[in-house]
Amino acid sequence: MFEGHDPYLVALSVAIASLGGYTGFALAARIRNTPGVSNRVLLAGAAAFLAVGIWTMHFVGMLAAPLPPDTVYLVLPTIISFLICALVVGISLFFVSIGEPSLKRVASSAVLLGVGIASMHYVGIHGLAGHFGIVHDRTMVLLSVVVAIVTAYGGLRAFLAQQEGIRLIVSSVAFGIAVSGMHYTAMLGMHFEPLTGAAHHHAAGGLAASQQILSIVVAVLCFVIAAGFLLSLVPDQRRQTSNSVAAEPAASPVAAAAIELIAAPATAPRPVAPLGGLGQPPRAPVPRLPVESADGTHFIETANVRSVRADAHYTRVHDGTRERMCPWSISEAEAQLDPSLFLRVHRSHIVAIPHVALVRREGDGAVLELDGPSPHRVPVSRAKIAEVKARLGLANRRQA
Repeated sequence: MFEGHDPYLVALSVAIASLGGYTGFALAARIRNTPGVSNRVLLAGAAAFLAVGIWTMHFVGMLAAPLPPDTVYLVLPTIISFLICALVVGISLFFVSIGEPSLKRVASSAVLLGVGIASMHYVGIHGLAGHFGIVHDRTMVLLSVVVAIVTAYGGLRAFLAQQEGIRLIVSSVAFGIAVSGMHYTAMLGMHFEPLTGAAHHHAAGGLAASQQILSIVVAVLCFVIAAGFLLSLVPDQRRQTSNSVAAEPAASPVAAAAIELIAAPATAPRPVAPLGGLGQPPRAPVPRLPVESADGTHFIETANVRSVRADAHYTRVHDGTRERMCPWSISEAEAQLDPSLFLRVHRSHIVAIPHVALVRREGDGAVLELDGPSPHRVPVSRAKIAEVKARLGLANRRQA
């Protein structure tokens, strides 16, 4: 039955899975650089687009299959299949987004996600109803589950890699092909057997939808995925603004007052002497910070540290490329780091002043952008704005 599939719909199913993967991964890549509620919103958005992409690919693939003409889709199993997909994708992304993503943690999440995708597929398949029975080849069922787990592992690795540009496109296409491969592997091992007489099975006992209705639902979801994909291609306005400021340092005073955008000076910050506790000598700043990984504890030079972000009882250290978990609390990190180079700009954030590339007002506070291969932004609380400006040599800018 596999060779009877509509090739155009097969190609569309792969494209839909790839677009859903791109949109989900693009959102997921921003999670580790976005604190607070926005982090959770991005995680939910990434999980939603990945789940919708996987589920829509499945039903585009079903529309491509040569099903018996009297086939209808039972509504309850079809909805359950989507809920299974959304649930396991969300749990898996959440599981690898907290703490250090060790090999064991990622592998466990991949098994959960792979089994969930396979369950979504087979629950959806058994939502088909008509004058037929469905028979599965056990070997192909097992193979499809293996493909789903491998697909899930690759997808989670793409999520953790925070890939951008051509690497994100390549990983998304690979994800679309892999998810589609799981579906068509399972379909290759599925056969319809006509039933006669008393053995007839029909959807009369439950709410059902025709293939035409399913086609409309799938078309709407395809539009949602395409819209999300196009929105993910829109340039980051903040990044675009910072680039324009770097290119045009002599912006007019009116424009500068309108957007409150200030490029940080290239001169080194004024040193601040380290302070000790009352009656205590100053604590010597540490030259390196410990960070955890799957194979043990590593140490990175403080000169490479861009920012430190609180994460429950621990912190996450950004080295300009990615974040890694540090066993220190935010208070301990503040006490250990050199105060002439580092400043706590928010209750949850410490920044390396020499690496500040941009500062701009945002609401009652401000935002700093730190340099590096993967520039990222850090919020500044309103109470710290004056100190940040002083450290950057901007305290008397308006009087100048």
